[in-house]
Amino acid sequence: MDLRIFSYLPNPRIWKATITARLCGITIDVRGSEPQDLSEWLWDFDAHPIDEGERPGIAAFSRQSRMGFGGKQLYKTDSFLVANPFGTVPAAFSPDGSIGIFESNSIMRAVARLGAAACPLYGEDAYSASRIDSFLDASLVFARDAQIYLLALLAGNVNKDIYESADAALHTYLGGLDRALSPSRSCLVGNSLSIADICVVSELALFLQERSHENTLRDLGLEPIAGHVIDERYPLITNHFRTLCQHEAFAPDVLPYLKKFSIKT
Repeated sequence: MDLRIFSYLPNPRIWKATITARLCGITIDVRGSEPQDLSEWLWDFDAHPIDEGERPGIAAFSRQSRMGFGGKQLYKTDSFLVANPFGTVPAAFSPDGSIGIFESNSIMRAVARLGAAACPLYGEDAYSASRIDSFLDASLVFARDAQIYLLALLAGNVNKDIYESADAALHTYLGGLDRALSPSRSCLVGNSLSIADICVVSELALFLQERSHENTLRDLGLEPIAGHVIDERYPLITNHFRTLCQHEAFAPDVLPYLKKFSIKT
């Protein structure tokens, strides 16, 4: 094992690491369960469902949950919070658990660095690596509005302001990505696959989760943001997304998830 990740599952943001690992030949141990189950897990390097023998002492690790876990009590060890000081998932660890890595883009970068000799996914020089970082930073800006929107849909309290912010964020994101591609450039950074492409596929796939809330949107007189107009306005990035969904390193994660929401690629 080269890296361990603990997260709720499925989580498109950990695909950034798993896809990178397949391309680089890195071994990752992924632990976790559905979000509603994680209140019954001990959050630790050795994360696991809490068994009855642990119940008497588990209260010492009780923490109030953050956004996304419905206010449930979560159980996080002190060592988990030292390794991952913001206390969030996905959380990654070095093989001995001594070093924590947090935030999905950083976890992906760690995997790319571990496998750089086998597959240079993080650029060939400082300039290409920094251009890749530019796409990762732009993805973080998009991801913030996307997360607010998706959580509001899940909670059933989305409103027009949240919807319009997410709509503007998606169009800004896709517009930049579409301009970055061209008929002569097959990937976001040059003509070879990089973690920029992996990150973008993961973030866009996560956003497509809105399709499972079409009835909520229609009750508000709204349509899904990522509708047919996306293909027409941003053909290069939508084609790039579809092509990568079928790639052998992407398909094991992406295709079952999209099928769940009846999304064709």
